[in-house]
Amino acid sequence: MSATPNLRMGQEPEPWIEPGHSYASVTDKISSAVLTRPVGIGWLAGFALTFSIVMVLFLAVAYLFAKGVGIWGINIPIGWGFAIVNFVWWIGIGHAGTLISAILYLLNQKWRTSINRFAEAMTLFAVACAGLFPLLHTGRPWMAYYMLPYPSTMGIWPQFRSPLIWDVFAVSTYATVSLVFWFIGLIPDLATLRDRAKKKWQQMIFGMLSMGWRGSARHWHRYQSAYLLLAGLATPLVLSVHTVVSFDFAVGIVPGWHTTIFPPYFVAGAIYSGFAMVLTLAIPMRAAYGMQDFITRRHLEQCAKVMLATGLIVAYGYFFEFFLSFYSGNKFDLFLTHQRLHGPYAPYYYALLLCNILTPQLLWIRKVRRNIAALFVISLVINTGMWLERFVIVVISLTRDFMPSAWGRYSATVWDYATLAGTLGLFTMLIFLFVRGLPAIAISEMRELVHQESHGNGGHQ
Repeated sequence: MSATPNLRMGQEPEPWIEPGHSYASVTDKISSAVLTRPVGIGWLAGFALTFSIVMVLFLAVAYLFAKGVGIWGINIPIGWGFAIVNFVWWIGIGHAGTLISAILYLLNQKWRTSINRFAEAMTLFAVACAGLFPLLHTGRPWMAYYMLPYPSTMGIWPQFRSPLIWDVFAVSTYATVSLVFWFIGLIPDLATLRDRAKKKWQQMIFGMLSMGWRGSARHWHRYQSAYLLLAGLATPLVLSVHTVVSFDFAVGIVPGWHTTIFPPYFVAGAIYSGFAMVLTLAIPMRAAYGMQDFITRRHLEQCAKVMLATGLIVAYGYFFEFFLSFYSGNKFDLFLTHQRLHGPYAPYYYALLLCNILTPQLLWIRKVRRNIAALFVISLVINTGMWLERFVIVVISLTRDFMPSAWGRYSATVWDYATLAGTLGLFTMLIFLFVRGLPAIAISEMRELVHQESHGNGGHQ
């Protein structure tokens, strides 16, 4: 997608950073949020609220360990419930960070500069939340080491035909590469914080983390080579990780799962929900820290355009599911389509269509794309809709299987909701800690952007 918005004849492109900034002003404004800005009552209140929700997560997990997965709403035949729904949803949210960081970097898209740092952090925190659910869903997470291919005297190896093992390798690889990519990008900024810090403990911590960075030509050359190499390694992960997650469903014979459209369908949905979460975080953060001159309306509009494009792909996937059901003539697929439209969970499906197909069509209107409040509401609606999509895929297919004698109903318990709410609290608490302890916007890349904008070539990238 082009990074240049539609321009009238003779109209200059809007800059990616508000004019009037210099290297020093960029460094001062971003680093002061970490080094000198006092802890406000708003940050303390938000952190206290999210920390209390994390305590709910600890309570739910402790009760799960004591009683077993029977405290959840899963039953026979619905062996997958909220845990797998939430796992797929959280993995999808992490995709925007990798896309913004790696793919847009390789394509030299300058609009990624203001949002890539906290998008990468969002990826790490979302993957951490996602990783909890498969472990808890097994019922015996203390036996998780059996899923790792370590040499053992018993000669027991993981069952590589199991989707659970696929998830272990896909998610762990994704988390590792994303963490290394995020940390490499942080090194120049950590050195900046080290040099500007006044307190001894800050100098020590940032000094150790910056790994001896001095900003020499040799350091920059090695940094750029490593960053480019990691971007190339991370790019296939955008496609591979959620493709592997979609195989968890596609390899089964359950109606509604056994379809070849799932890999691209899941990847598009992941990027869709990921960019919605980027907007959900970017809009409050730019207001709270006064970063409107770095995260401009043009950045938010670009995210809205990506959401619109991926939303259309998701809508095409919904249409194609219907088409394949009717074209195949398979009575089980036809019955599943009927159940989605008229069954006991039909309200969830209609809410899904409203959130994921109808509401994003407002983004065709430029005034909506540039309206901050409207974008925030739409991003929340899309994130809700993508969670509903995973719920529809997992639950409706399992409640109406091949044999009527095996049919069942699923309803989540208070412990299901507590675990979901707890991971939302964990994710938000980590975001609060991140924006307080590390620069949420890449200082070195913003200084480079200032140079390009000042020479008049930044707006055409």
